[in-house]
Parts: sequence; C-alpha cells; structure tokens
Amino acid sequence: MPLDITSIAKSRHTAKAYDPDKKISDTDIEKVKELLRFSASSTNAQPWHFILASTAEGKDRIAKSSDGRFPFNSPSIRNASHVVVFASRTNVDEDYLLKILAQEESDGRFASDPETHKAQMHGGRSMFIDIFKNEKNNLQGWADNQTYLNVGQFLLGVAALGIDATPMEGIETDILDAEFGLTEKGYRSLVVVPIGYHKAPDDYNKALPKSRLPYSEILTEV
Repeated sequence: MPLDITSIAKSRHTAKAYDPDKKISDTDIEKVKELLRFSASSTNAQPWHFILASTAEGKDRIAKSSDGRFPFNSPSIRNASHVVVFASRTNVDEDYLLKILAQEESDGRFASDPETHKAQMHGGRSMFIDIFKNEKNNLQGWADNQTYLNVGQFLLGVAALGIDATPMEGIETDILDAEFGLTEKGYRSLVVVPIGYHKAPDDYNKALPKSRLPYSEILTEV
C-alpha cells in the first residue's frame, strides 16, 4: 500500500514536550541521517552542515543557545532523544564547487560523455552562484534558503518514521556558532530541531486541531 504523504503532513505537529526515556532506535537514526544527506538543493549545491547530538553533554552544549533568552526551548532540547543543528555555508567558492563536481563524477552522474556533461554541470552551477553572489548580492540568503529546504523535507521525513520534531529559531545563533566553532569552519547556524517522542499530556499541541488558511487565501489556479 503506497504511503499517504498528505495524511502524514496533516497529522505531524510541533512537539512541545519530550519523553526523556524514549530513544530513537539506531536503525531509525541512520534513516534520519539519510534524510539530511539526500535533501534537494538548487543545482545540487548542498550548502549546509549538521550537528547531531545524542548525548546529554552534546544536548547541553546546544541548549546554551536557548538558556539565556529562550529558556522555554531548553527542556525540549535536553529531553529529546536527539537534536539536530542546521547550519548553512557562508562561502560557496570554486574549491567547494569542484568538490561537488568530483563527488558527482564518483557517483556516476557523468557516465555518458563525461567531459561534456561535467562542463555543463559546473558551468550551470557556477552561473547560479554568480547570479546570487554578484547580481543579487545575496549568496548567504540563497545558501540559507537551500538549508531551509532541507528542514522542510526533514520535518516531513521524520514524521513518516513516527518521530516527533520541534523546529526552533528561538536560539542565539552566535552562542551556538561559538560553541561548535562553526564560523571558523565556514558555516552559520540557523535552526535547531529536537527529535524524539512526545510526552503526554505535557505536549499540549498534540491534541490541538490543525489550523491553516483556506485555499482561497493561498492558492491561485490558472
């Protein structure tokens, strides 16, 4: 029976409390990691990096970014089975583009007429990078947007695995960047997503009905 993806989209929710005694299995964590790796991105640029915390120490390090200004988020970070930090690249340079190209070649993307197809892929990707870097002067915004594409797929994907999630922008990203040395590595943090299994009845959001604007407000059919 095919997976009903719309039912998952309608039933998933942002968990407000986690059961610290329920852990995600190693098998499902491997699938979680695959969701991160196989997300779509413009021109396959993959301008992101992730931190996956499973230990109390690792989660405490992430919670430093919420403890001060956003303490209401800290319990979920500490009680969730795992926590994922989504970070975007701060520079997409020629060396990085060539690294992607080499990976694509290794994965067999250019088996037919490899030199021509490699040149076309590199040229097309470089063109889009140049547009956002030099014409729009917003390469960082573009990299951030690609990372948010990953967040969206991730939320739906973990829900399909029966795993709850809580996307959080209520973090102090400068604290998080300093804690993990992200700036020096060429990244900046954007979102923290605790994942695990909600705790009833503390997770009040589980019982609430979905609320979305009607199609008349959000959809134009032509």
